[in-house]
Amino acid sequence: MIAAAIDRLRLFNFGELLRHPGRTLMSGAVMGVSAALIVAVLSISGSVTGSVDKLTKGLAGTAELEITGITDAGFEQSLLPRIAATPGVATAVPMLRGTLGAGPDRALLIGADQTIGALGSDLAGPMSQYTTKLLGTERGVLVGAAMGLREGDPVPIGAGTAKVAAVLNSEATDRLNGGHVVAGPLPLIQLLTDRVGKLDSVQIVVKPGTDVATLRSALTEAVDGRAVVAEPSLRTAQASGAIQIMRYSTLMSSAAALIVSAFLIYNAMSMAVAQRRTTLSLLRAIGGKRAPMVRDLLVEAALLGLIGGAIGAGIGALMGRFAIDRLPAAIVQSVEARTEFQVPNYAIPVAITACVVATVLAASIAARQVYKVAPVEALAPVEASDAAATSTVLRWVALAAGVLLGAVAVVIAFLDLGRLSLGAITTSFTATVFLCFAATGPIVRGSAAIARWFGAPGALGATTLERAPRRVWATAMTVMIGVAAVVALGGASGNMVTSATDSFQSLGDTDLYVSPSPAEQFPTGPVLPDGLAARVANVPGVERVSPAQMAFATLGSGRVMLQGYPPSTSDTRLGAVDRAVIDRMERREGVVITRDVARSLSLTAGDEITMPTPSGDRKTSVLQVIPYFTAVSGVVMMNLDQMREWYQRPGETILSIHYAPGADPDAVRAAVRAMVPQEMHVDTGAAMVDAISSSVQQGAAMSNMILWIVVLVATVALLNTLMLSVLERRRELGVLRAMGTNRKFLLRSVLAEAAGIGFIGAAIGLVVGIAVQYLATVAIGHAMTIDIVYRPSPLIAVYGAVALGLALLGSIPPALRAARMPIVAALAVD
Repeated sequence: MIAAAIDRLRLFNFGELLRHPGRTLMSGAVMGVSAALIVAVLSISGSVTGSVDKLTKGLAGTAELEITGITDAGFEQSLLPRIAATPGVATAVPMLRGTLGAGPDRALLIGADQTIGALGSDLAGPMSQYTTKLLGTERGVLVGAAMGLREGDPVPIGAGTAKVAAVLNSEATDRLNGGHVVAGPLPLIQLLTDRVGKLDSVQIVVKPGTDVATLRSALTEAVDGRAVVAEPSLRTAQASGAIQIMRYSTLMSSAAALIVSAFLIYNAMSMAVAQRRTTLSLLRAIGGKRAPMVRDLLVEAALLGLIGGAIGAGIGALMGRFAIDRLPAAIVQSVEARTEFQVPNYAIPVAITACVVATVLAASIAARQVYKVAPVEALAPVEASDAAATSTVLRWVALAAGVLLGAVAVVIAFLDLGRLSLGAITTSFTATVFLCFAATGPIVRGSAAIARWFGAPGALGATTLERAPRRVWATAMTVMIGVAAVVALGGASGNMVTSATDSFQSLGDTDLYVSPSPAEQFPTGPVLPDGLAARVANVPGVERVSPAQMAFATLGSGRVMLQGYPPSTSDTRLGAVDRAVIDRMERREGVVITRDVARSLSLTAGDEITMPTPSGDRKTSVLQVIPYFTAVSGVVMMNLDQMREWYQRPGETILSIHYAPGADPDAVRAAVRAMVPQEMHVDTGAAMVDAISSSVQQGAAMSNMILWIVVLVATVALLNTLMLSVLERRRELGVLRAMGTNRKFLLRSVLAEAAGIGFIGAAIGLVVGIAVQYLATVAIGHAMTIDIVYRPSPLIAVYGAVALGLALLGSIPPALRAARMPIVAALAVD
């Protein structure tokens, strides 16, 4: 029985795939595109979280808990004896962790003592192996193979210099930041970084038989809120939050491509059924059962999805590798580890499974149209039979489902669910498909009416459209989704970029900024040299200097960015904060938080918030909840002196400089540049705004690129449908040619069909796109915690026209084929 099934598949299914290489290649290609997009998106987010996870495991070894600093200022080393003395702790391994350099030269700096051997980690072995060299070399450190240094070379660290005692081989440091690592004795690293008596991490090796949850509670009590006690995987979870928005937006665009591809597979399977109609009817006439035929078609579709998905997955990995180097700098900066490209274990199986499921579902609908008719009816044109008629009950069910899903989409969009609000976009597209299925009749009639505008050729095309309602509906949906996705998601993305840029425009009111980071990165550290603010204030032409400090900190189970300012109503950086609240911030009465922080901690203005700090838990009031662009993390604003005191982080990480009236900007900037250390960055306010805007646009560009790929897939779908129309009517076209119809008439007839489907699909797409853009704008506003202004772009019509134009390109090959079809060959079809 199995052998018979294999023979049947080989003769009637796989053989057909080989006999029609064009259709097979086209169907596999669209599934390949969908798989490639899914793998690329998952690889980008997986590379960020995977790199952090890899580094975390490489350092933690057998540690089951980790105590980390609340900010990069770490915590007091005096807590170490209390931590080590906690019952259940076998070994407490202290570490100092930091970064050296920036960009491609960025490296991880580690300081550890002799207890690191208890971890059995990737770093423990090398540090134990080279103990003699480390102790025998003055200020000796170990460096990874990727650093490009040799034994004896100097290594600048902080304000001092160390010397390479040994170079670790690539195998030893593979899991340690890709070999970009510098490790040395804890006291030396503390001295060089001017952090004597400070720690960033304590890895906890647990005694056998100890309950980890109980030990965690005991350690939390031991550190008295001055550090965070969690599993080492907390770092990975925090890194995942930094990339989440980009992952959601790109996955939605990839899902649109997969949906369009499914409609195309439906048409491809319909084409396959149409071409095999004679064979299938004969098999039914001699006693063939419906079930095996349906199964064979589904197996054929699954094979298409499997092959296309597998090939696309490989291409997607290459796409992800290309894109990983173009991540916005703010995202890369927000995680400790260097982002190394890696394809997550789940990415390829998920992509291939999605492609197989999509092809099988699409093929099952196509199979149902043919195999539910009697054998004699199978000899008739597929769409002309009663099988093509849509059940009235099914239409009413689709209408009810569409209305219900539409209402759900509106509710999800307007409820402030954070990133979950983005689900409204997918839900609204699904609702549209159901509603359009219920309106199949009007859509087909509208397509036919448009085709008739083209005269006699259009009348012939209109008749053909009316005979194939389901195929017309499926193709119109592909065009609709392509146009709607570009208009809705592209428009909402543009609204987000515009609103985000507008929210930072006030930064341009400051003449000059000095920070340790480039303009496109958050100025989270290191702190500027002592006394720099005072020296800059004395530069001729400088009216005033306003210091500020930013730092990433752990709050709850996530991370926030602390922003400390000297509260002043004239400070443009506090533009979103009420004037009365600024006065209260100056009196240290509380803090201002962004919407996402308020949502995650269930807080509102007036509530009390507990903030863990290196100086212990601090309770204060929430003065205001503000909208603020927070793609990477939430924000807590407070008084600068309060932040310095609570988080034991003196100094500032950025200076805002205002010129005196009449001062020469170029001269003042040159004087400030000469005053500031060379490694520090001096940027104008306009440059700061441009850099932030570019980072936002960079994050949205990938999503927009995927949307245009969706449009190209829709182009292939229209080509597929019209090619099916031509193949179904070969005898009819042959008769027309034999009666004297010229080639130009037939060509115009097929083009009229394309115009009918394309225009109706584009019109629905424009209407749906404008509506979904509004919902998407609201949803993205909740996800990004910013007030996004809905602006229907005047380019909407242009987007729709371009998308329609690309889709209509798919009509040219089948139109030419119809016009050039030999009369004798066409008449001999049956």
